[in-house]
Amino acid sequence: MARFDRYMLSQLLILFGFFSLVLVSVYWVNRAIGLFDQLISDGQTALVFLEFTLLTLPYVILIVLPISAFVAAVYVTNRLSSDSEMVVLQTAGASSLRIGRPVIYFGALVAVLVAVLAHVLVPAARTELAGRSQEISKDITAQFLKEGQFLHPTSDIAVYIRNITELGELDELFLEDSRDPTAVVTYTAERAFLVRAVSGPRLVMRNGLAQTFHNDTGRLSTVAFEDFAYNIGALIGPSGARNRDLRELSTPVLLNPSEADLASAHGDLPDFLFEAHDRFAKSLLAIVVPLMGFATLMLGGFSRFGVWRQVVIAVVLIILVQMVSNVAEEAARKDAALFWLAYAAPAVGALISALLLYSTSMKRMRGRTPKGIPA
Repeated sequence: MARFDRYMLSQLLILFGFFSLVLVSVYWVNRAIGLFDQLISDGQTALVFLEFTLLTLPYVILIVLPISAFVAAVYVTNRLSSDSEMVVLQTAGASSLRIGRPVIYFGALVAVLVAVLAHVLVPAARTELAGRSQEISKDITAQFLKEGQFLHPTSDIAVYIRNITELGELDELFLEDSRDPTAVVTYTAERAFLVRAVSGPRLVMRNGLAQTFHNDTGRLSTVAFEDFAYNIGALIGPSGARNRDLRELSTPVLLNPSEADLASAHGDLPDFLFEAHDRFAKSLLAIVVPLMGFATLMLGGFSRFGVWRQVVIAVVLIILVQMVSNVAEEAARKDAALFWLAYAAPAVGALISALLLYSTSMKRMRGRTPKGIPA
């Protein structure tokens, strides 16, 4: 049996690595396409795109690992049953729980990986990602100053630049400011350039015209200028401290947040506590999910038609556990005293696995009972 444990565990790890690679690639490509369009359209380089995609990988892997573990457990169990290896072990007297010991070891290894991701890598990556996103959002040249295009930094501002020189000067600028609905101001200038000031970046326009249209009177007033400084702080928004995402915070901070932590992040105390305990619950679920797949497939005996019924049942049970998780999350985020509901999904999954393994063991015992002798 020790040799079988090593054999089954090696098969689980190999297929787990394969399915993880495939699922991460599919999920990552799907997210990367949207991210690529967004960054490239904002004028960012391929290196920035690569940096952002690498920073999103830990979260993608965290989502994929339990799914890969479940698929690997179902696939290996199905193959061992099809090759009659399970039948040989059961005939030799091995119980379903004993046969499933490598699956428990495998789930524990996956749980360690999930714990490292959930408690360390994902918070660090999301913090770095949020910081880089904020830096890029302040990059005016990349965001708003693109030649030959009408751009709308906000719904009330339109900008057009015919050409941007190598020195950074803007030729033939058009800017319309309609933030005041009673007076729409249109600026045109032969040249312009950006300068930084203590109060924020400013757009200095040379040799231009400011036209103000008053909607209430229908009058148009024009003012010619040689130099005019326009505050473009409204184009990039306020530069104050941003609200942090809960997924950026460390687990100790989430478990015992201070008033400053609560004020600096999106969420209240119930959200903090649920997020912290949900990280532990994800690790436990990584043990339960492959065990559920194994236990479900052990319900059926050898069949030339395969175990597709058991596979369908396993998928349905996983969906049921996910529904329990969703309901528990909704309740726990409303009341801090209900943080323990974060462990509802692993608990339900463990209970289902135990019942399935017990049912399988009782079925094998009844099958070995001679006729005429009560079980």
